[in-house]
Amino acid sequence: MSIKYKRVILKISGEALAGENGFGLNFPTIDSICEQVKKCVKLGAEVAIVVGGGNFWRGRSGEGMDRTRADHMGMLATVINSLALADSLESKDVPTRVQTAIEMRQIAEPYIRGKAVRHLEKGRVVIFACGSGNPFFSTDTAAALRAAEIDADVILLAKKVDAVYDSDPNVNPNAVKYDELEFMRVLNERLGVMDSTAASLCMDNDIPILVFGLDHPENIVKALQGENLGTVIHN
Repeated sequence: MSIKYKRVILKISGEALAGENGFGLNFPTIDSICEQVKKCVKLGAEVAIVVGGGNFWRGRSGEGMDRTRADHMGMLATVINSLALADSLESKDVPTRVQTAIEMRQIAEPYIRGKAVRHLEKGRVVIFACGSGNPFFSTDTAAALRAAEIDADVILLAKKVDAVYDSDPNVNPNAVKYDELEFMRVLNERLGVMDSTAASLCMDNDIPILVFGLDHPENIVKALQGENLGTVIHN
């Protein structure tokens, strides 16, 4: 079985790790995701993961809070999720390293680009926690930034919705699905795939994004192999 992409960033929302619970961690869901990541590694892919923290906290959740402090709380939520993913992967004999954009050496390595690339070359999964380490930037932007830094071939954007549509398919049954899109159209029409900062960063660095649904975790392997699913966004 061949793969289309050698080095990938897998972006997973925090909500995806909550499964049907809607909050916190659903360990059967995490295990099924990590089982697919293991298959990707066995196929020869170099996999880095960026995970959100929305299953515990969103920066905008703190009404009246200072935005910087609220975003820092969100970054800590991504660390919890990263450690949960790392634990599940290691239980499946997948060597894994967690790197944090904010130093917490007793828990994880600090993010160092060279070390991250070396881990990937040695077949280790690298999980990037704390987003970019800066408030006012989403974990989508962190995924775009890390993808540019490590020269990733693609961002695999796993979402609750199985593709990009012209409107919310949960609200509009006649929503039109896009098989492929250009970055400028995503930005001009504010299609809400990811925030505009992340989309611009991917556009400027020519990093394609494959948006697909995580309702079936095996889609991660299918996306890696280049199967026609979801929406491809490119220049």
